[in-house]
This record gives sequence, structure tokens and C-alpha cells, in this order.
Amino acid sequence: MPASPLDKWIGELEKEESELIGVRRYLHQHPELSFEERKTSAFIADRLRSLEGIEVRTNVGGGGVLGFLRGGAPGPTLAFRADFDALPIQDEKDTPYKSTVPGVMHACGHDGHTSTLLGVAKVLSRFRQELKGNIVFIFQHAEEKPPGGAKFMIEDGALDGVDEVYGIHVSSEVPYGRIGLKEGPAMAAVDAFAITIRGKGGHGARPHDAVDSIVIGSQVVSGLQQIVSRRVNPLQPVVITVGVFQAGTAFNVIADTAKLEGTVRTFDKQVRSQVEQEIRHAVQGICESAHARAEIEYLNGYPPLVNPKEGVARVRETVGRLFGDDAFIELPAVMGAEDFAYYLERKPGAFIHVGARNDEERTHYPHHHPRFDFDERALLDAGKLFLALAAESLLA
Repeated sequence: MPASPLDKWIGELEKEESELIGVRRYLHQHPELSFEERKTSAFIADRLRSLEGIEVRTNVGGGGVLGFLRGGAPGPTLAFRADFDALPIQDEKDTPYKSTVPGVMHACGHDGHTSTLLGVAKVLSRFRQELKGNIVFIFQHAEEKPPGGAKFMIEDGALDGVDEVYGIHVSSEVPYGRIGLKEGPAMAAVDAFAITIRGKGGHGARPHDAVDSIVIGSQVVSGLQQIVSRRVNPLQPVVITVGVFQAGTAFNVIADTAKLEGTVRTFDKQVRSQVEQEIRHAVQGICESAHARAEIEYLNGYPPLVNPKEGVARVRETVGRLFGDDAFIELPAVMGAEDFAYYLERKPGAFIHVGARNDEERTHYPHHHPRFDFDERALLDAGKLFLALAAESLLA
């Protein structure tokens, strides 16, 4: 029996596996932070321009790259997305491909996403005449830092004419060989706040003559936790985390200023709005009662990521045919956030997690850990899944 088009595509991708790994490792060694990815975007654009039949747009939404592949016959337009920014983390792995940039590291797998999608683009460009429709390859900057790159790329036309959009994330929390996602609300909305408490400095031995910003800040931290436990319906998932508390210069000096920064994670739109108002009310109340002033900055970041039922069903069926029925797993909702949510607010599709954990290697560290790594065989699995989704839409 002759090989199907998908079998041919997968065969070509398998021939590219060493290149997929090589590109991933090159990007891992040369990471760039969100909104600063000039060399990375140029690298991606050059790779796309080397392929026949792909129209390339750069500086999309500020720093993104689009590749447009037109098939040999009319049909739907499918979009695949990969992100390519890194994190402000020192790479502590002992590997030949560890980051060469001090304090910057690909600690979330974005280097792998980019490598995979470049490989998929290379394969599909060879078979573009077989396609009944088109593919948009979305290489997105600044996923890690709200307001993120997705919103700006969409506003600049990344989804114009697109019928469906899919994103893939390699995961060190999912075993290699398994593919998972969550139907419905899957990842939380993310907001950020910054609070400046202005008291009155003084001598540590004379607290009655001062307004202690550290004591007031400590009360604020406790008060914010009471919002979750006492102000929000306990059936609604909410996280309020204070990640920064900066104050003071000496052991015997009462600090006049304290700065707090944190994040809020929610799923429900009304709860999201309620928590913001509760934070403002609590902070102002605590500070006023202690004769201090408060300045609050509040940033509404990414919306919750919601995987539509139809997209999940399609991925489940595709994974079953490609990897076997046992490969698919239903993942729980998580309070982490992803700006792929913006794409799914506008178009059907799904955000998929490809297993990349191998406990026999050092791939068990969580995302955003200084020793994060993943099983590079997952690059091929992710690419095969992209190809299968393309085949189902564009070979009908």
C-alpha cells in the first residue's frame, strides 16, 4: 500500500530530527528576554525565507514573525503558533548547550516550540502543492511578560483570514509519549499589582515617632490572603501571591517606604473584577488606619485560556490515530497563564501539552526552574501532531 501524504510528511520530519535538536540547542544557548528578541526574530525570519513558497512578515505586533504558506488549491486557513522569548533566570544546567547569556535562560521550552514549528514549515513547504488551503506559521515574541506579544500580533493581522489556530507546549510535567489538554477553562487569567506604602521613617528605638512601612506592609500581605479565604466564594479558584517585598536600609532604622509586588490568578470574569476591587479597598483601608499612604498600580494581563469542546475532540481523535488511544490524557486546570488565550478568544482551536518528562534524565525540573530541561524526543512528537492537524484540515 502506498504511503499516505501524512506518512510522507512524517517521514520527512523524522529525517530532520537532528536539525530540530540542533536549532533548539542553538536557541537555548542564545536566549533573549521578552520584547528584546531581535536576534531570535531575525534568525527565524532568515530560516523561513530559505524555504520555497513561504511569504514572511517581520516586526508583526512589534517583534513577531509570520510565515504564510499558500497551498496548491483553495481551502481553509490553519494557524500554528510557537513562542520564542526566554526568562530572566540563570541557567544552572551542566550541559554543552546551556545558556551563554548571564541571567537569561530558556526555562519554559520556547526554544523547542520554535525549533519544532520551523521544522514543520520546512516539511510542508516541500509539499505545498498538495495542500487544499493555507497555513500561517505564527512565531510570537514576549509570551512571558504581560501585556504579552499575542495581543499585539493579533491586532497587526496575525489571525486575519484564519479559520483555526493551534499551539503546542512541551511539558516537563507530562511524561514523554503522552499528549494532554483540558477542555474548557484550562489556564487562569493573570493580573499583576505593585503597591507602594509611604509611611514616616525614624529611629528604631522610637517607633512612636514614626509610621513603620514594614509593619504596615506585613499587615497588607496578611490582609490580601483574607480576600481569598473570606471575600471570594470558596467554590471559585483564586490565587493572590506577593512575590516582592522591599523595604529598609539598616537594622536600627524604621523604613519610610515599602514596595510590594504580586500576581492574581482567576478563571471567572466577575471574580477577577471583584478581587481587584477588594485589593484596592484592603490596601487603602490598612494604610489609612495606620496613617500611611498607598499607591496602587494594577495591570490586567492575559485572559483565562479556554479550550473549546470541538477543538479538544479533534485533538483527542488525532492523538489516538497518531500515537494510540493511551497517549491522550485529560489534564487538570492550572493557575498558570498563557497569552495563547487571546488567539482562542477569537478563533476555534486548542492549546496542547506534549509530554517531555523523562525521569531517567534531568528533565523532571518544573518550568521556570534554573535547571529546566526536557526530553528532546518531544520535538518530533510535537511536529508530528502539527502535521497531522494540517493533514486533516488541508487534505480533505
